[in-house]
Amino acid sequence: MNTDTLSPYILTLVTFVPLAGALLLTVLPRRDRDIRVIAFLVSLITFGLSLHLPVYFHRVIGGFQFEIDKSWISSPNIHYHMAIDGISMWLVVLTTFLTPLCVLISWKTVHDRVKEFFILLLILETALIGVFTSLDLFLFYFFWEATLIPMALLIGVFGHERKVYAAVKFFMYTMIASVFMLAGILWLYAHTGSFDFVVIRDLISRGQVSNFPAAAQWLFLGFFIAFAVKVPLFPFHTWLPDAHVEAPTAGSVLLAGVLLKMGTYGMLRFNLGLFPEQSRSNASWIMALALIGIIYGALVAMVQPNMKKLIAYSSVSHLGFVVLGIFSFTQSGLNGAMFVMLAHGISTGGLFMLAGILHERRHTYEISEFGGLATPMPVYATSYLFIVLASVGLPLLNGFVGEFLVLNGAFQAKPIYGILGATGVIWSACYLLWMFQRVFYGKVTHPINNGLADMLGFEKAAVWPCAIAAMVMGVAPILWLAAIDPAVQATLNALPQMVSKVVGQ
Repeated sequence: MNTDTLSPYILTLVTFVPLAGALLLTVLPRRDRDIRVIAFLVSLITFGLSLHLPVYFHRVIGGFQFEIDKSWISSPNIHYHMAIDGISMWLVVLTTFLTPLCVLISWKTVHDRVKEFFILLLILETALIGVFTSLDLFLFYFFWEATLIPMALLIGVFGHERKVYAAVKFFMYTMIASVFMLAGILWLYAHTGSFDFVVIRDLISRGQVSNFPAAAQWLFLGFFIAFAVKVPLFPFHTWLPDAHVEAPTAGSVLLAGVLLKMGTYGMLRFNLGLFPEQSRSNASWIMALALIGIIYGALVAMVQPNMKKLIAYSSVSHLGFVVLGIFSFTQSGLNGAMFVMLAHGISTGGLFMLAGILHERRHTYEISEFGGLATPMPVYATSYLFIVLASVGLPLLNGFVGEFLVLNGAFQAKPIYGILGATGVIWSACYLLWMFQRVFYGKVTHPINNGLADMLGFEKAAVWPCAIAAMVMGVAPILWLAAIDPAVQATLNALPQMVSKVVGQ
């Protein structure tokens, strides 16, 4: 196909090729190697298709591109409306990038129900991509809820000791919170006759939605609660450590790498897009929660004896930076928030894969069980250090760029926000480097650790792309920011009064 014929269908292909792959796996015989190979090929094809988006994306345009808008159901008025801008495009690519790596890292670690595992993984990929590409609120909500089932099953069936408890907790927290968003969507449809995000946004901006001023605060909170639980923003975070610790490695990678970004993406797209005045009026207490999350998540991570739970709490801290940047209402803050989303997906995804590799050898995540691993596992130790430094925010790696932009934007909004947020960078260096020191340096206290095998070929193939991506993002962030910045500017242009207020503070 040439470019002209592919572009109108590219979003449909990227979204539903994984689902087609899952359906193919359902009819194949239970030969585990064939299942793994086909799942990997399907995820790799999806990633290849997704690269069409940044290659042919017009970076100077802040609006939506690759748009598809077809009437789907006449009553109620539901459209198959999909499009991306510089905000959502990179989240789609992040999803398609991590999924083949999840297949690789699960190559020899999933032994039972292999077929069901990879079917769930591919269904989850379709649901995640659908969240970032949907502009019809009904379609968005459908994909939003569709992510719950495969992720809950991945945790509940393929997880560790307390897997059922963690799966139910994850499902109940996020599903109940989503009901508030559903109520808001239905109210908007009842007063506009449309589920279309663009139509509703334009009607609200022109003041043509009846009773909207009276309902706006409640609508804002309905959407915000659903997104805050998904992030998760303090104090809605308690489901996350359990879900991460009990999930299989691939589940943790997609949960931290992509699923949490659904919440921050929702805030940026829908809270700011549909309720700009309410976003501004509520920004102070939301930024306070984000700062608490940054500091609290870091301090709790520091005292964790469990490696995977430490990485989970680091996500609470890092996603606090994203929320802080979004509600700073500055160009630097929003650019930084988007970059932190992507950088966190890469580096934390890599950390969870590395933790899973160690668990496969020792069947424990307890930090006290390790020590001195740099001697028997030098390649593993070097890979771990590189990803840790990316997560810490070392200059020339991906974590630095986003956090610097967020803190710059937060400082513009109010200096104290930037000062308090900067302490999170210090704490993250403390807990991650201290963990690394305890696991890899000192004497080997458990003789069994002397015989641990270093990284295998398929493990290198899963982890090293994350390290390469972290370095490229740190050295050449403009490759990402060139597409993000016009979309962020378009968002801010719709909020001229809010921007002037922040700058004038």
